[in-house]
Amino acid sequence: MIAFNDALKLIKNEISTISLPIEEVDILESHNRILAEDIIADVDLPPFDNSAMDGYAIKFSKRNKWNIIGEISAGNYSSINLSENEAVLITTGSKVPIDADTVIPIEDLIVEVNILKLKPSAFYKKGMNVRTQGNDLKKNQIAVHRFTKIDAKVIAVLASCGKERVKVFPKLKAAILATGDELIPINEKPEGDKLRVSNIYSLYAAIKEMNHTPINLGFTKDDRKIIQQKIKAALKMNIDMLITTGGVSVGKYDFLREIFEEEGVKEKFWKVNIKPGKPMYFGVYEKDEKKILVLGLPGNPVSSLINFYVFIKPAIEFLFKQNVSNRITAALQNDLKKKDIKRHFSRGILFEENGEWKVTSEFSQSSGNLVELSRANCLIEIEEERKIPAKGEKVKCILI
Repeated sequence: MIAFNDALKLIKNEISTISLPIEEVDILESHNRILAEDIIADVDLPPFDNSAMDGYAIKFSKRNKWNIIGEISAGNYSSINLSENEAVLITTGSKVPIDADTVIPIEDLIVEVNILKLKPSAFYKKGMNVRTQGNDLKKNQIAVHRFTKIDAKVIAVLASCGKERVKVFPKLKAAILATGDELIPINEKPEGDKLRVSNIYSLYAAIKEMNHTPINLGFTKDDRKIIQQKIKAALKMNIDMLITTGGVSVGKYDFLREIFEEEGVKEKFWKVNIKPGKPMYFGVYEKDEKKILVLGLPGNPVSSLINFYVFIKPAIEFLFKQNVSNRITAALQNDLKKKDIKRHFSRGILFEENGEWKVTSEFSQSSGNLVELSRANCLIEIEEERKIPAKGEKVKCILI
């Protein structure tokens, strides 16, 4: 059995060697993708001196009265020569006249026909409210760095740099297969000892949430021959990951570990010193310069999803160099039961109160209780050596 940190390190080491061919997509299709190139500014940003607000542009001097000689609106620049006693009405974003260096806000001024006066309570200084050319970014500087996740604000910069198409890393393809005699389709009502299959749906959604490509292989009963056929077929697919649930423990019908070995998967570890999620398998399949990471997760729905949150998700973020801030230290609001030397991931509800982060975990921590997992917003991580964390103690929480 392997320690949690060692297991995560092994997965990260293997995923970091996955080939990432670059794709080029339309800017409007790039949302939530990972940028595969540095974006270089092809012009100064802003490309000209412009007004930061609606007001009057002047050539700075110590006075409080000017003659109004014209106006300039955004996109309708006209060359106007200003002397120190003259002003021009200007709108936000408009190019500032060549002689002007200061913009006084409208609300600080009194307009009397063509005469402009400064209000007694107002003041101004040289350069005020003028955004100078290249103030944000100079031409040929990096505007957005490679490995940036593209969101709405990043797209605004891409557009400003004239990037109609952008280079991005590909989405990972992850195939998901569930196993177990107890499983039935979700459109059937369970009777006797049967359960609706939920793992393929939760894992599918988890991959989708990360903006990668899940492939639903469905579920199969604990029939060795059928499972082997499914695994053999999956390993021939164009995928980066094969994620299975069930069949990796030590039961009579837990065939997957043996099948992985027979199909050429090289085992990296089996069983992790954590709770829940101990019976986890990780291996690597390589053929014809293609690498597939094989992750056998427990069949218990909670264990399966927690394994995804603490192993697969951080490994994918590591591959794409995403430094996600999803850990918060909080004060426990109740005692936790922990007497073993496993690393625990307990479900919790994290909240802020009077400027302090707090977390409560007054749930059953059963690995089959999906309802309570759905109500949690974090996992409370309790290290191996830590015993019986008490109310008031600080703990690390992983947002989920």
